[in-house]
Amino acid sequence: MLSHFWVDLHLHTVLSPCGELEMGAPEIVAAYRDAGIALCAVTDHNDIANVPAIRGAAAEKPVVVSGIEVQTAEDIHVIVLFPDDEIASAYREWLWREMPPTENDPDIFGDQLVIDSENGILDERHVLLVQGVGYSVDEIASEAFERGSLVILAHIDRPSFSYESVLGRVPDDFPCHALELSPAVSHAAFADWKARYPDRVFVRSSDSHRLGTISRDRCTVMLLEEPSFEEVSMALKGQEGRAVLCPWAGAP
Repeated sequence: MLSHFWVDLHLHTVLSPCGELEMGAPEIVAAYRDAGIALCAVTDHNDIANVPAIRGAAAEKPVVVSGIEVQTAEDIHVIVLFPDDEIASAYREWLWREMPPTENDPDIFGDQLVIDSENGILDERHVLLVQGVGYSVDEIASEAFERGSLVILAHIDRPSFSYESVLGRVPDDFPCHALELSPAVSHAAFADWKARYPDRVFVRSSDSHRLGTISRDRCTVMLLEEPSFEEVSMALKGQEGRAVLCPWAGAP
């Protein structure tokens, strides 16, 4: 039986230098539970190291999907969601083959902390995570597709770090499963974007860097059998009745 589930496919933790230090594992989980959001994807910049911490704290409430927000060579942000942690680790290893060795300065960019499910600090990334890797947006998407992962062009409406702001209109044949709109986009603006890309699937994600922005008002409703990567994948592809529903109209 298919039901409505709120999902958030873009979230940052204390691993992302732009994420607030309040973005620890128990705190993130509590915010999602309070908001009634059934599934979240952990998508730190160019890394996946804090997925186990959030998943361990969540204990399936919410369901936690492995993800990453890649910054391409052109400085375009791309969300990649992985079917499992083995594929996520292999993709991250491939990605870091072309990671520049630029050192992070915490006083400028912020800390990059790897934590456990109780916020114990396990490690700290010294390479700056908020920088472009040496792969093009086409290479990032193609590699993800080859590994059975999902590709979402992040915050397509923003004036920086988006495909449109860097390269212009997304080609009809560009391989991605969805275009992400920023949380503040109005229903009217969404209609304009849908008219611009009538054959594309759109999602809205919180892109949370602090706890106060984890909210249903910044997420997407999907019609799923259960909250899982497989069901989200089917919804983005419009398979077997699964669907992405418009968050601005008729959402439960």
